[in-house]
Amino acid sequence: MEDLSKFLINKVLLFESDTLPSDTERILLKIRRDRTDVPVVNISCGTSSIIAGSEKTFTAAATYIAENQPDAIVVRVGCTGLFNYEPMVCIQVPGKNRLYFRNVTEEKIEPLLNGIFHNDIYEEDLVGQYGTEGFEMWSGIPFLSDLPLYRLQKRNVLDNCGWYDPESIEEYISRGGYRSYIKTIRHYTFEEVCTIIEKSGLRGRGGGGYPTGLKWKQALNTSSKTRYLICNARESDPGSFSDRLVIESDPHRLIEGIAIASYAIGASCAFVYLRSGSFHAFAKLRKAIDSAREYGLLGHNIYSSGYDLDIIIRNEPGAFVCGEETALINSLEGKRGMPRIKPPYPATSGLFGKPTVINNVETLMNVPLIMNKGPEWFRSFGTESSPGTKVFSLAGKGRITGVVEVEMGTTLSTIVDDICEGVRDGKDLKALHIGGASGFVITPANLDIPVDYDLMKEKGISMGAGGLIILDETTCIVDLIRFFMEFIRNESCGKCIPCREGTDRMLEILDSIIRKPVNEHAGITLERFKGVMQLETISSVMKDTSLCGLGQTAPNPFISALKNFREEFEEHIFDRKCRANVCRGLRTFSIDVDKCTGCTVCATKCPVNAIYGTRLQPFFIVEDKCTGCGVCYDVCKFSAITVK
Repeated sequence: MEDLSKFLINKVLLFESDTLPSDTERILLKIRRDRTDVPVVNISCGTSSIIAGSEKTFTAAATYIAENQPDAIVVRVGCTGLFNYEPMVCIQVPGKNRLYFRNVTEEKIEPLLNGIFHNDIYEEDLVGQYGTEGFEMWSGIPFLSDLPLYRLQKRNVLDNCGWYDPESIEEYISRGGYRSYIKTIRHYTFEEVCTIIEKSGLRGRGGGGYPTGLKWKQALNTSSKTRYLICNARESDPGSFSDRLVIESDPHRLIEGIAIASYAIGASCAFVYLRSGSFHAFAKLRKAIDSAREYGLLGHNIYSSGYDLDIIIRNEPGAFVCGEETALINSLEGKRGMPRIKPPYPATSGLFGKPTVINNVETLMNVPLIMNKGPEWFRSFGTESSPGTKVFSLAGKGRITGVVEVEMGTTLSTIVDDICEGVRDGKDLKALHIGGASGFVITPANLDIPVDYDLMKEKGISMGAGGLIILDETTCIVDLIRFFMEFIRNESCGKCIPCREGTDRMLEILDSIIRKPVNEHAGITLERFKGVMQLETISSVMKDTSLCGLGQTAPNPFISALKNFREEFEEHIFDRKCRANVCRGLRTFSIDVDKCTGCTVCATKCPVNAIYGTRLQPFFIVEDKCTGCGVCYDVCKFSAITVK
């Protein structure tokens, strides 16, 4: 290990030319297993992989290799981002292209490996092959680059995810890792690094889209002996999980991005503000930081450059509002996570009153690439105002769920229809929700909107951190908005009245329209209608007067849903009807006497004893007692229960 470390440091990290000597490159090929003399089995082992059973798959593969192919290697790699393909297995036979298989559970390992080692491909779960020059192709097997799922992506931030062992700093360095960092601290001044990032047009990927280089210069030009950099890995929005995947699958590039950003603003201490409960991500990042420190990439006088840096991980306390930058700073200072009034902004007065730059994970992952390939390379992707790529977390009812990366300017319809392959189970697309709990509801008619900060802003939409939830016809928009409002109400810090009282009142009103009123007399109905009329007024007040982004953006889901699905709100209010039959308080169940056999199953399962009857005779439901839970509908074997 010591000789290998010395070789990597002296021959790779300190090598000035972009082209390494041929003998050095041959060793690196062996380290990263691009050219191998023995079979290599890579098994994805991110959080989503583990949930799908990848540890059992790994154990089964290791057992098979030990008994049948002892010269082969089994490696845990990161996740590629395709969650419904997990566990994914990549197999490389010497001299041939890599083969990718999906949903490889432990019982599938033996027939899969038997087939590969005996040249009889197990095609049931085959995704495709990946090939590079000099390798033999597998006949009749499609290339990954030809599949829409991969062809329409532009994987810059995610290009290492699923390709290497995230716990191996040697393999990361062999892939060109940390060279940008060493080059930066040895050859560029602070101002030059900020200028390069500014020229690239990189904008903050956390949602606001603020120019990253400009933010760095503001912190650098603020007079202070101490500055801080914070990587915001809180990722608190429901339906967002890209930061977790990146940290688990490519932690070293994140560390490199943090290190370069810290150098650019003259910070000697950086923090990673990690979401609580991210145990797997924490372990990967902790080990990567320890390895970087062991290699001399962190610490005192790094590579004789005169630059010192340490990176510290802090777990957040579990509050959604701590994703807001000033609340995050309060939390790091040991205070309650509550927002501060701005200005002053963190770039001039942040952590402990010192200039502080806060960037999210995706933003920092782009930095080593820009420093390595130049700002012009970065601007060659995307649009004029929004260069580069954007990572999205795909959740909901799509055929593909997981994390994808597309070039800026790609339309939402391309992501949903082509990359995600549309809606599963033959259902129709009803809407797309983008931007997390404070995001926006978009109708299928508006999916031609390109992914661009300015163009989306013109449409009154923000992409947020990149959470995309695909909604099908079984989704009730009113119930969805109520869920988001309840989430925001619960997560409000309570500091300012508009957010604290506004979210509570909006939730109360939304609660009232997803259930039938107890009394149907005119006074109750009028009061209910007046409450609904207040929703838009409350939303406007919250947006104008709330202290931080949580309260200011909290009404976004309701405003966009009301604009696009007003008729669904009116159905709930006036007709007492939920077209998706999701809102329990509006559902009416009845028993078809011609179909009911009197088996008594529904009556015994009803949690509120609302079903009566005599055995072997038709039963009936007492509407006044029924809560609309639907248990009877689920357990009836004769389709005798109907719902309206």
